[in-house]
Amino acid sequence: MSANRRVCTVCAMDSFHPIITFDANGQCSCCKTAQPLITNYLFLREEGEKRMRDLVEALKRGGRGKRYDAVVGLSGGVDSAYLAHLLRAKYGLRLVAVHVDTGWNSEAAVRNIETIVRGLDIDLYTHVIEWSEMRDLQLAFLRSSVFNQDIPQDHAIIAILHSIPAKLGIGWLLSGTNLTSESVGIPGLAVSQTDLSHLRDIHERFGSVELEAFPTMSLPMYAWNTRIAKTVRTAKPLNYFNYDKEAAKAELSALYGWADYGPKHSESRWTKFYQDIYLPGKFGFDKRRMHLSSLIVSGQLTREQALEKVALPALSQGEVQREIKFVAKKLAISTSELEAMMDAPEVSHYAYANQQYLWTFFVYLGRIVEGIRSRRVRGHLCRGAAQSS
Repeated sequence: MSANRRVCTVCAMDSFHPIITFDANGQCSCCKTAQPLITNYLFLREEGEKRMRDLVEALKRGGRGKRYDAVVGLSGGVDSAYLAHLLRAKYGLRLVAVHVDTGWNSEAAVRNIETIVRGLDIDLYTHVIEWSEMRDLQLAFLRSSVFNQDIPQDHAIIAILHSIPAKLGIGWLLSGTNLTSESVGIPGLAVSQTDLSHLRDIHERFGSVELEAFPTMSLPMYAWNTRIAKTVRTAKPLNYFNYDKEAAKAELSALYGWADYGPKHSESRWTKFYQDIYLPGKFGFDKRRMHLSSLIVSGQLTREQALEKVALPALSQGEVQREIKFVAKKLAISTSELEAMMDAPEVSHYAYANQQYLWTFFVYLGRIVEGIRSRRVRGHLCRGAAQSS
């Protein structure tokens, strides 16, 4: 870390980018934004238990006469694996697991998916992304020099996960996303992964292969489906209790032989390269700071413990070179080509076409619609109570 970088007095985030600001007490804007999320959307004890019971009842009610109660994404990582275990083993839900293979699965991720599916006796649907298109899109993003190199993978995964429930006639999609380990972000630094105009602009400028089979979902369609019409209802059950990632790893390992793959999201070799090599090398940002800061905000880690962790290198120099060689070979380019793209000047996401103004609008509209729904429910309950009295 640069000697003149400022470190937040509350979490482990630093001032690697001007978009991160600090208040008079030295708290950064990232964890300050995350704290209300923990307060408002992490439900513990009685409230969390009630929400889980209500969710399970709704899933079983909606699944009557159908083969499955819900769709659950399964990446091979700890969060999605533990979610599948929790819902199947504890609550007896009939799940179909969906895995999107972008071509970058680690060996540990592949084994974990197999052991979880077999151990829980659930069905698995795997969608394999056309590799020539995936490769070309990822090369386009590398050439664009933007911050978030995970957008191609994330966009495909989101598009598939939100299309499968409707195809199977299932009303629910369950996600392992959780506030305990993912509340801290950097608002405004990048654009939404569902911003199709952004993805297409970068590909048109720097790509060479037609995206014919690559799964897409426009930002307005995603916002409409998830925030306005809610054609597929989504739930994040790991927010209904004090989810402890390390305890979850131990439990999964003991029950299913689940294998730890290393740092968060490293079940994908591409994400491992992006987080541990690309971001530190090109932007001077250690993404572990964001993940560890989430654990600080949720009370599972102290600031001192987090700073001790980021003081150590994520990878040894030998590991860095091996990963660079692996990624270059996978993308069918030379290591010198890859390193040249990593060394090129950084470019803002906002230098390319985007529809972030639409996302802001849909978030605002979603809040209005949700408020109207809540008032209608309260009015219905009040009328029912009046009639019963």
